[in-house]
Amino acid sequence: MSNTPHELSEEFPAQADQIKTLRSTNAHFAKLADTYHEVNRAVHRAETDVEPTSDVHMADLRKQRLHLKDQISAALSAANN
Repeated sequence: MSNTPHELSEEFPAQADQIKTLRSTNAHFAKLADTYHEVNRAVHRAETDVEPTSDVHMADLRKQRLHLKDQISAALSAANN
């Protein structure tokens, strides 16, 4: 099985433990992380032509992934304060 790029542990390596903790203690964060995971996998499948898609749909998926990553980053920052 190939490595799926952009996993949360790769995007936020210094906060890996915090991500695990928030996933188990914060329902909203867990939903964000789960949705990010689903969208990231969809992007990877499209990029590797496992599930080919249109350029427009690919762009939309990437924008959605970025938006989720921004929300996750904000949640991690808020948890540190």
